[in-house]
Amino acid sequence: MRFLSLLVPLLFLASCQVPDTTPDIAQQAQDITAVFETPEDYSIRTLDSVDLERYLNTHPEFHSDSAGIRAFYQRRRFQFAWFMNDTLTQSAASFFDLVNNADTSFRELRSIRQRLADLMMADAVVADTVVCDSCIQRMELDLTAQFFRFADRNYGGTVGKDLRELDWFIPRRKKNYDRLLDSLVAGHMDLGPIEPLHPQYAMLKAQLRRYHDLDTLPWPVIGIGEKKKLEPGDEDKAVITMRERLILLGDLTATLDSSQLASEKYDSTLVSAVQAFQIRHGLNPDGVIGNGMLKQLNIAPAERLRTLLVNMERLRWVPEQNAPNLLLVNIPEFKLHVYEADTEAWSMNVVVGATATRTVIFGDTLSRIAFSPTWTVPNSIVRGEILPGIAKDPNYLRKHNMEIIGGSEKNPIVRQKPGSGNALGKVKFLFPNTYNIYFHDTPSKRFFARESRAFSHGCIRLSEPQRFAEYLLRNDTAWTTEKIKAAMNSGKEQYVMLKEKRPVSIGYFTAWVDRQGRLNFRDDVYGHDIRLANELFTVTPPVL
Repeated sequence: MRFLSLLVPLLFLASCQVPDTTPDIAQQAQDITAVFETPEDYSIRTLDSVDLERYLNTHPEFHSDSAGIRAFYQRRRFQFAWFMNDTLTQSAASFFDLVNNADTSFRELRSIRQRLADLMMADAVVADTVVCDSCIQRMELDLTAQFFRFADRNYGGTVGKDLRELDWFIPRRKKNYDRLLDSLVAGHMDLGPIEPLHPQYAMLKAQLRRYHDLDTLPWPVIGIGEKKKLEPGDEDKAVITMRERLILLGDLTATLDSSQLASEKYDSTLVSAVQAFQIRHGLNPDGVIGNGMLKQLNIAPAERLRTLLVNMERLRWVPEQNAPNLLLVNIPEFKLHVYEADTEAWSMNVVVGATATRTVIFGDTLSRIAFSPTWTVPNSIVRGEILPGIAKDPNYLRKHNMEIIGGSEKNPIVRQKPGSGNALGKVKFLFPNTYNIYFHDTPSKRFFARESRAFSHGCIRLSEPQRFAEYLLRNDTAWTTEKIKAAMNSGKEQYVMLKEKRPVSIGYFTAWVDRQGRLNFRDDVYGHDIRLANELFTVTPPVL
C-alpha cells in the first residue's frame, strides 16, 4: 500500500463521543501503564547518538522537542522506530492517520502534512521501501521530529508563545509526548492519556462536523425590512427564512407541515424556537426578534466554526477536570458558577471589567470576606475621576463619603467609608492577587438586567452578594443569616477568614455546551478570540 493516499487532508474525525466525566481512576491508571509500556525490540537498524546530535544541531526548528527526542531513542537503545528493515511500518501509517484526522487547524499543520507527503514522494521510496541507505536515517529522524512537532500543537495547544502575551494568566498544563510516541510505535492507538480530557473539549469537538455541514449551505442575511422588531403575531416575509434557519440550528424541533413552513406569521411554535435561540446566545428570552437576535442569527457557520476551534484551543491549556468546589467566572457569559465537587450547584449574573479596564484571566483562592468594606480608590480612578471631581466641587469628597488618608496633594490616597453608597456595596470577597481583583457587592444594580455586562473597573460585581456570603459561611455556626445581614449593614468594616477556602478561576470561553446539552455562543467582549485566531489560523475561516 502506498502511504501517500493517507495524506489527503481530512476535514474532521468521522465520529466524536463525549467521554465519561467520572472515570474509574484505578482502571485508568492501569490502562495508561499498559499503553506506555516500552515496546519490544523489532528493528535491526540502530542509530548512533552522534548522528542524532548532528541532526538536532542542523535542525534548530526542533530545539524545543530535542529533550523528548533524545529520551525516546535512549529508551529504545537507539533502535529505529519507523522501519522494519528497509520498509516503513504500520506505525508510520498510524502517524499519518493522526495528522490527517486532526480536529484543529494551526499554522504548522499544512507544512507537517506537506513534509510527510514529500517524504513519501521521495525518489528513495519505492513501494514503501527505502532503497537509499543514507535516506533511511534522515527519514527516521524526520518522522520522529515531525511527530513531536505535531503532538505538541495538536494535543497541548497550538499557540507556542507565553500565554501571558494573550492575557491568559492560568498556568498551561504539561504533557508527555515521548511516552505517546512509545505507544504509537508499539502499535497502540489509544489517545485517551494524551488528548484533552476536559468534558467541554469533546462536546465542542462533536459540533465541528455539524457546523462544517452548515457551512456548505447558503446563508443569506435575514432582515425585517422597515420594521425594527417582530413580536408574536406579526407577519413578515422574513419569518419563513427565520423558521428554516432555526430548524437548521436545532432550535426549532417541532414537526411542521408545508403550510406551516410557508406561513409568514410569527406563530407560537416559532416563538418557542426564538426563545431557545436567545437563551443559547445570552439574549433576553422575550421572544421579540430585534437587532440583537438578527445579528446572532446572521453569523455565518464559518465564523462559528472558528469560534469552536478557538475555544477548543483554550481547553487544551486547562486541567482535565475542574478543581473541587470551584468558583468559576466566565467573562463573556457574565456569570459566576458555583461548583460542589464536579457539579454546578448554582450560578449568578455578574458585571465584569469594561473593555478599557478588562478583568484579568487568572486563578487564585478565595479566603476572606469583608463586611461593610471600605474602598481604597485605585490611583487610576483618583487621577481620572476623583481629582477632576474635586476641582469642580470642593464638597466632592464629603458627598461621596470619602476621605484622604495619605499621599500628596497631586497624588492623594483616597478611601471611601462604609455605607450604602460605597462602590463595593456592603460586602466584598477576597482572593489576594497581584491584579487587585475581587468579588463585591455594588449599589448600582441596574447593570445586572442588561444582556452585556462589561462595565466595571476590573473587579467583579455580584448580583447576589448576600446569598454568596451565606453560602460560603453555611458551615460556620458563628455566622447565621441574621448576623451576616447585621455585619453587612453595620457601617463598620469587619474581616472574616473562611474555614473552607475556595479555588477561583476567571476564564474566557465564548462557546460551550451547557448542562441541557445546548451549544452556547457569546460575543468576544475583549477581542481575545480575534487575537487567538490570528495565532492559530493562516486564513479566515480556517481551512482544515
